[in-house]
Amino acid sequence: MTRELTILHLYPREMNLYGDHGNVLTLKRRCEWRGIKANIEAYEPGDKFPCEADLIFGGGGQDSGQSVIEDDLQKNAQALRSLVDGGTPTLVICGLYQLFGRFFKTHEGEIIPGIGILDIETIAGDKRLIGNIVCESSEFGEIVGYENHSGQTFLDKGVEPLAKVVRGAGNNGKDGTEGTRYKNTIGSYFHGPVLPKNPRLADFLIGKALDAKYGFGELEPLDDTFENMAHRSSAEQPR
Repeated sequence: MTRELTILHLYPREMNLYGDHGNVLTLKRRCEWRGIKANIEAYEPGDKFPCEADLIFGGGGQDSGQSVIEDDLQKNAQALRSLVDGGTPTLVICGLYQLFGRFFKTHEGEIIPGIGILDIETIAGDKRLIGNIVCESSEFGEIVGYENHSGQTFLDKGVEPLAKVVRGAGNNGKDGTEGTRYKNTIGSYFHGPVLPKNPRLADFLIGKALDAKYGFGELEPLDDTFENMAHRSSAEQPR
């Protein structure tokens, strides 16, 4: 039986800073190397929303980009919530991480409402949090990447972060957390893109998608020599 997954890429035109599209390419390649057909479905404002996605990805964007997608995102909030609550594996980075929360408050005081899937709130800070970042997760081990954001994100009490910051700022530069976890959804500030250097994260998303669709999510191991080299190189970079 040929296994097949549909990867929904949210707003690639407006939300694609710092190589975030590389996350989708990584998912596609790691599927194909295992004989899994991966279909990438790009979704832009005004398109018919696909409710049959097996895996969802959304990247980061400037405040202007968030404003462009704001109304369309709200229109599809219930469909996205149904997918996330149903366990569809999802990765949202930076801008869409913020908008999957309750709101993002800009420097000018404008409130860009989120869709409230994640119990987080984001307020623009006085300085940008920029640089290489290293975190530690009990589930995924060491996670490395690059962050560049002015938004300071705060998790509600009891909300699970993705990881603890070892070096860098993370969610807000204050509480030592980075990202968040909700069911099979991961929100994070890791740019870079994050998945090529952190294959355990990529395989978590693929495995959950296969398990939901076929009832079997165990993945054949791949030769991650180059991925691990990229990981180590990123971890050794100065802040």
